[in-house]
Amino acid sequence: MPHPVDIHVGKRIRHRRWLVGKTQQDLASKVGIKFQQIQKYETGANRVSASRLWEIAMALDVDVTHFFEGLGKATTDSADKHLSAEILQAKEAVDLVRTFYSIPEEQRVQLSGLAKVLAA
Repeated sequence: MPHPVDIHVGKRIRHRRWLVGKTQQDLASKVGIKFQQIQKYETGANRVSASRLWEIAMALDVDVTHFFEGLGKATTDSADKHLSAEILQAKEAVDLVRTFYSIPEEQRVQLSGLAKVLAA
C-alpha cells in the first residue's frame, strides 16, 4: 500500500507536469527513464528517490519543495477550499486555465463576464 507522502508527491508531480504542458513521455525523456516509471511515481506506487525528485524538479522548472507543499496541513479547510483544490487538480481545469491565459486580456475580461452571467 502506497505511503500517503508518496501519493501526495506523485499528485504534485502530475499536477505540475500538466501545468507546464508536458506528457509523461516528455518528462521521462528529460530525466532519462521510461514513461511507465513516471506513471508509477504519479500514482504513488513507486517512491521517488531524492536524486530523481531533484531531476524531476529541474525538468519541470520548479523548486523541489514544491512537491511537498500542502503536506500535513490541517484538514479543517472549508468544503469550498477542498472543492477548489480538487478542481485545480483536474487535467481539464488546468487545460482550461492555460487556454484562458493564452487569450488576449481584453477578451479574457469579456469571457470572464460571460461565464459569470451564465453561472448566475
